[in-house]
Amino acid sequence: MIRLGLVGFGMAGRVFHAPLISSVEGLELAAVVERHTNQAEERYPGIITYRSLKEMLADESLGLLVVATPSGTHFDVARQALEAGKNLVVDKPVSVTSSEIAQLIALAKSQGTLLIPFHNRRWDSEFQTIQKLLAEGLLGRLVHIESRLDRWRPGATRRPWKEDPEHGGGVLLDLGTHLVDQALVLFGKPLGVSAEVLRERDGQGANDSITVRLSYPELRVTLGANNLSSPSGARFHLRGTRGNFRKKTADRQEEELNKITRIAAPSWGQEPAGEWGILHVDVDGGMVTRPVEPVPGNYRLFYAGVRDALLGKAPVPVAAVDAWRGSRVLEWAQASCDARCEVKCDWSDEPD
Repeated sequence: MIRLGLVGFGMAGRVFHAPLISSVEGLELAAVVERHTNQAEERYPGIITYRSLKEMLADESLGLLVVATPSGTHFDVARQALEAGKNLVVDKPVSVTSSEIAQLIALAKSQGTLLIPFHNRRWDSEFQTIQKLLAEGLLGRLVHIESRLDRWRPGATRRPWKEDPEHGGGVLLDLGTHLVDQALVLFGKPLGVSAEVLRERDGQGANDSITVRLSYPELRVTLGANNLSSPSGARFHLRGTRGNFRKKTADRQEEELNKITRIAAPSWGQEPAGEWGILHVDVDGGMVTRPVEPVPGNYRLFYAGVRDALLGKAPVPVAAVDAWRGSRVLEWAQASCDARCEVKCDWSDEPD
């Protein structure tokens, strides 16, 4: 049994990490850092509550720490934990700059510890389904993919740091991290990046609308997210030489995790038939349309992969350098918006 310590019990810790950790065999959610409250004890009786990171770092029984604090604090918390020789999972973004992520990668390497980014949306139902469709070649040669995470959130957030770009606020670093990571998983490193990074809602604050375009030799990728869409745009739209695939709705795991402390339902991650994506394929000159049964979403697979990596049975489920690559693309996106031109990607400074 691997004992885990969770640093932070806000939305990320409470909704994502704690329920997932508690649902994976071989992992024990043993301790949490909560400075002022005891919410974790109420939800997980028997858990140890520490009031500071220093207290948790002194607990030698913990085989892994999970950083789920506000984004702007990730670098400092992760640095202290790595210096203490702890294996780490860090919620996205691992840090607010690629240079800080590179520092953490180097530190983890020197300490002989694991640094694993929490890129859970690789286990979204629709993303898993798209990977399967592309592997089967049903669309022919893919020419364009649009991936969106639109929402209707016109009001101010209750978490002030989310309106401060220097502390990781804004859609670019929030949803943009997921969108870019998925694109890199599917297609690898792009040749160029162009983008619009905007503030659309009233008042001052961080960016809340992004369009990021990635260029590849024979493929265009468009990524988008905003807080003023109702209804939202299609989650995915793929166009290929043989047909199209469109998926309107997004994975529901976040919504469901917000209601529970651990996953018990055998139907976890399955979608109702009315929300399945639709495939349109040219067969002998005529279009054939049919729904595609999705691959169930399952964020538990991330932590099962973490467990296996700690036991030396498998590689890490997400490599630390993947966080650096995604961060670099987002920095190029901001630079493109500022300069109003496409930025050519130079990957020569990628960390080992």
